[in-house]
Amino acid sequence: MKSMLSSLARRTRRLSGLLSLGLTLSIVSPAILMAQPQAAVALGAAGDFAILAGSLVSNVPASAITGDLGLSPAAGSLITGFGDAEVTGIIYTVDASGPAGSIVSAALLATAKGDLTIAYNDAAGRVPVPTDDFLNPGSGNIAGLTLVSGLYKFTSGLSIAGADVTLTGSETDVWIFQIASDLVVANGVQVILAGGAQAANIFWQVGTSATLGTSCVFHGTILADQSISLGTGAVLNGRALASIAAVTIASSTITVPVLLTSTVEGDLLPDGFGLSQNYPNPFNPSTMINYQLPVSSQVTLTINDMLGRELGVLVNNVQGAGRHQIEWDARNYASGTYFYRLQAGSFVSVKQMVLVK
Repeated sequence: MKSMLSSLARRTRRLSGLLSLGLTLSIVSPAILMAQPQAAVALGAAGDFAILAGSLVSNVPASAITGDLGLSPAAGSLITGFGDAEVTGIIYTVDASGPAGSIVSAALLATAKGDLTIAYNDAAGRVPVPTDDFLNPGSGNIAGLTLVSGLYKFTSGLSIAGADVTLTGSETDVWIFQIASDLVVANGVQVILAGGAQAANIFWQVGTSATLGTSCVFHGTILADQSISLGTGAVLNGRALASIAAVTIASSTITVPVLLTSTVEGDLLPDGFGLSQNYPNPFNPSTMINYQLPVSSQVTLTINDMLGRELGVLVNNVQGAGRHQIEWDARNYASGTYFYRLQAGSFVSVKQMVLVK
């Protein structure tokens, strides 16, 4: 009888343990499932800007900016330190005091700043409110972590210091980081993308200011209420969009990211012609050019020099409706500024790119 009771006690303990484990799993699993898919943050007119600021844009040469640059409501004279070839895009100002070659368009800047406010509020207001693994992961320092897509919330600041961080997911996955105060990235730290993750689908909503350390590599659009600063040699594959205060950079590289999508049978077709900014840019020795066609068209894609002379033909044939991508290998070309020109039917678009060897 004593043996039977002992055996029954052991079975009871095992059953109790399994039930306890089951209960634990039932609590943890919903936390994992809280990573609900997110839609990308719509940037509107702010999406064309690599840099958009409120009070100042300053640069310590030489930097490389691919995308537009704008300052509002501060005067254009507060865009400082940029040489002739450092911005591949348009510099917009609210008045005529900006750098040589800048364009005065207070109305466009007002629209872009308004869209930035809408985008910031969208990112800050996403629900459901993150919990468990998506609330303050790493106790606010995400160095060394691998983060799947989803909505993350930090109730104070967010830092990446001591190791790199990896964002892993597919080409359509979206990451949104809600940060109550500062974003601080240490010197030399990298944000690593894995599994097809794209910088165009990553958004950092920063309650106060963002600081990227020297020589760090960062991906995604920074939507900051206050200021954004990039240390010497920092690389941002994304956008630096500061609502109120300054964007300051020093020998930095900022590139508006291109959203790469795979066209498969059954996809919805593009609703218009389009030519994207090449990526990466500046580049060495090759770069990718993406364009889209809403209907089957005769397509000609050429490379031209600064005088408009044709240097090469990348495409010259009829192509079907959809999204297309082609690589330009420029290893036999000298460093400098080049233009690529797309003609598809009556649609014509020209963009600038920089080869740096």
